[in-house]
Amino acid sequence: MNTDLVLTAEVQDALREGRPVVALESTIISHGMPYPQNVQTAREVEDIVRAHGAVPATIAVLHGQPRIGLNPDDLELLGTEKDILKLSLRDLPYAVALGRHGATTVATTMRLAALAGIAVFATGGTGGVHRGASATFDVSADLTELAQTNVAVISAGVKSILDIGLTLEKLETLGVPVLGYGSSEFPAFYSRESGFAAPLRVDSAQEVARVMQAKWALGLSGGVLVANPIPAEAEIPNHEIAPIIERALADMDQEGVSGKDATPFLLGRIVNITGGASLTANIALVKHNAAVAAQIAVAYANT
Repeated sequence: MNTDLVLTAEVQDALREGRPVVALESTIISHGMPYPQNVQTAREVEDIVRAHGAVPATIAVLHGQPRIGLNPDDLELLGTEKDILKLSLRDLPYAVALGRHGATTVATTMRLAALAGIAVFATGGTGGVHRGASATFDVSADLTELAQTNVAVISAGVKSILDIGLTLEKLETLGVPVLGYGSSEFPAFYSRESGFAAPLRVDSAQEVARVMQAKWALGLSGGVLVANPIPAEAEIPNHEIAPIIERALADMDQEGVSGKDATPFLLGRIVNITGGASLTANIALVKHNAAVAAQIAVAYANT
């Protein structure tokens, strides 16, 4: 058993030299998109990060070893193998101890990124408070990780299958700054509008970097959530996606799906109902988040 982080030479050199690095999750590869779009998107996202002046570090656990940065064969393995574990933070020691392959969620990617010294992380959408959580207590570990781990997370808001209002309330309770990036409206993953205001607004990568620096200089532990709206040309407006989400939720209840299987089921069902339109939107927002994250990483490296 080896609990040491394994960094690629590219990532290790960048961190040693103080150059900008962007962490990327791997659950989106193994559990968020079908093959081959998952692997293709992962490679394109890494290229986008490089094109904007930062080094990509896709994170996963392979053969029980936490990896910070992956090669093309690793991405292919994550995108094609059927027994890849979905690793929330509670699952990480299990995968390491038993030598398993695992794709990291937002919470686990944050933790491993922070251990490696990476301060910026790009994802699709973060988890949050699930609908009906007053009865199920289903609240994503992403929120508690944001409360304690010093990483800025760039996402298209929280996934629109969640209770966005309660998620924002929970983030406030946890003391997590939520920054609308170039928008006063909090985005809802597929949609630029959610009906909820962004608690705070920033309009540049430099402003985000200053918020990060100020928070941690004040001794305030925890992350910063940067809510970056999906590009206008790629969005599915809220009034169109809302009934589709309701239909997917009803299907999930009928199938008896719950826990960590809920989000992959819902996202896959929404892809089916929309005839692939939601997958196209998902890919567009992930790429957009990667570009913004790289800009933020560059700005933070220069603060």
